[in-house]
Amino acid sequence: MAKVEIGIIGLGKFGFYLAKSLINLGHNVVGLDNKTERIKRAQDLLTQVYEGDATDKATLSQLGFADFNHVVISVGHSMEASILIALYLKELGAKDVWCKAISDEHEQVLRKIGVDHVIFPERFAAEQLARSLVVPGLIDYLPMGRGVLLKELVIDKWAGKTLRELDLTNKYGVQAIAIKSKDNNEYTFVPKANYKLQKGDVLAIVGQETSFMKLNN
Repeated sequence: MAKVEIGIIGLGKFGFYLAKSLINLGHNVVGLDNKTERIKRAQDLLTQVYEGDATDKATLSQLGFADFNHVVISVGHSMEASILIALYLKELGAKDVWCKAISDEHEQVLRKIGVDHVIFPERFAAEQLARSLVVPGLIDYLPMGRGVLLKELVIDKWAGKTLRELDLTNKYGVQAIAIKSKDNNEYTFVPKANYKLQKGDVLAIVGQETSFMKLNN
């Protein structure tokens, strides 16, 4: 997996543990927060940490947050601050902005100003817990081992071929477990071997990280 640079604005509980997870995965993480105690907690963990006001456009520009591969905004329950930060990042040319939302109205505003991904961590955790409570034995987290990835692959050069013709398992050591056609928003699991792929289809593939390097789609 290629190393990427991620900026995280807001180093509260969610931002801090997200940064820690990304660092453990081998990526570079730069944090920004306006609270000294949060800076002290993160400074020995993150690649770089800055104390400053993220609602100041000049600060975001000077620290180069718009140049990162991804930027995550996690500023607690301040809807106004997150909207302003997201707006400034998009104006500065940030390529991929993720923002934590606290309400449906918050989400609507974020999407209108061009935020690429809106996240509801508490909602996601609650949905996972609900499934675990009512479906005994449900596995909601399956540890696949170090170096094993579940990856989406958008079809390009493989268009017109079937999964049988591609023979992904024998040729590359990966397995297609689901497919989403370009005209459908839902995955179909355990795809049939005679399904003819179309350009724009999305395959969900599981395999060793090194095996993905061999794929030529």
